[in-house]
Amino acid sequence: MRWLALIALLPAWLAAAEPLRLPEVLTSVKERYPPLLIAMIEQDIAAGRLRQADGAFDLGFALRAGITPKGYYDGDTADVALEQRLPFWGANVFAGYRRSSGLLADYDKDRTQRDGEFRAGLRFNLLRDGPIDRQRAERLKARLDLSLADPFIERQQLDIIRSATRTYYNWAAAGHREAVARDQLKVAQDRAAALTEQAKRGMVAPIVVTDNERLIVSRQLLVTQARRRFEAASLELSLFYRGPDDQPITPGRDRLPAEMPATELPERMGDVSLLEAVAELRPELRRVRLLKEKVEVDLRLARNATLPNLDLTFGITRNQGGGPYNDLRPEESRAGLEFRLPIQRNEAFGRTQVSEAELRRLEQDLYFVRDRIRVEVKDGWSALAAAHELLGAARRNVELSDLLVKAEQKRFSQGATDLLALQIREQALLEAQFAEVTAQADFFTALADYRAAIAADLKK
Repeated sequence: MRWLALIALLPAWLAAAEPLRLPEVLTSVKERYPPLLIAMIEQDIAAGRLRQADGAFDLGFALRAGITPKGYYDGDTADVALEQRLPFWGANVFAGYRRSSGLLADYDKDRTQRDGEFRAGLRFNLLRDGPIDRQRAERLKARLDLSLADPFIERQQLDIIRSATRTYYNWAAAGHREAVARDQLKVAQDRAAALTEQAKRGMVAPIVVTDNERLIVSRQLLVTQARRRFEAASLELSLFYRGPDDQPITPGRDRLPAEMPATELPERMGDVSLLEAVAELRPELRRVRLLKEKVEVDLRLARNATLPNLDLTFGITRNQGGGPYNDLRPEESRAGLEFRLPIQRNEAFGRTQVSEAELRRLEQDLYFVRDRIRVEVKDGWSALAAAHELLGAARRNVELSDLLVKAEQKRFSQGATDLLALQIREQALLEAQFAEVTAQADFFTALADYRAAIAADLKK
């Protein structure tokens, strides 16, 4: 039974030992990384605010009743009404029914005939609050805020993917540095036994054994430093790499890939026509455009406030039944026109001035965002080309250093050179291998920056 349990756990162990690849990390980021999930909540917040703004156009219901328990008149009234704001010309439409009983004064507007009164009416704003008013402006801006959530989320997504990619390759590079340091330590440790035996036979001086022991200690220090850097890189990567329970997973050495991916330059690198296409993909440009639309709504509202009020109202009533009032007709209609004009209107003119200035500022910001995108893409080209060139030189340096070490080891075994010369060659190889690992990490870091600059991860 115990063997059966171990066999059942074997697939999980094998899966845990598989190399950790960048797509797996990025999948975890998109599904479970809290800052990205927080950014996506902005869309829900904006949707809630849009619904809140739509509340200004909710159908209204009113119920009113009145009684006269004591007095000269003994009439009672009941009134029910529906009112709806329309999305054009600041219009309001209402309809209702009211009924009174007993006797009311002739000046009382709630009087109805015996079976009550139906009424309906319209109100239009012909000038101020006609094309736009505060409620419609708030709804327009709420819709734009909902659209603004998309470029905000996309910008966060680009930044987070870039950070996750850089962190992943720093983790892989740290692991490879530790492996290089351990390999060089093993070389010195393997040589120690042979040197000790040679010293016993008098073939080498005892100081040579001591020198090799010093070299072992110095390389142990390098291993410790490299191990600490790898552990720190693993912890940093765990913030992006999470399990199904959303808890961070700290990848160990068993998850390190055997080697870095191929270092190929991306397509269309250096293509000038790419610059304008990238500008349309980048969320910053769309964000500024949407902000301009919001300010344009504010400008329309401010200019609307400089207009006079010219309001048209029209209503009809239909009384049901006869008596008790002889002056109430079965059907009545009423139309009205109201004109109002603030004399100075400083508040409205001030808001107009502010909105016009904000539009000019955003226009300049739009130009600058385009220029900044072009510079970022060109800088990405330059950084990638330089990183690719440095990586090629670093790999050639490793090849040459390795040849020199092998040649020096052969000479040392033949007694044609001393340990110091061999140590110098091995140190040069160690530094060349470290430089190669660093150049690989720098290339993929530059590639991550370039992909963020061209918004490559938003194309899917």
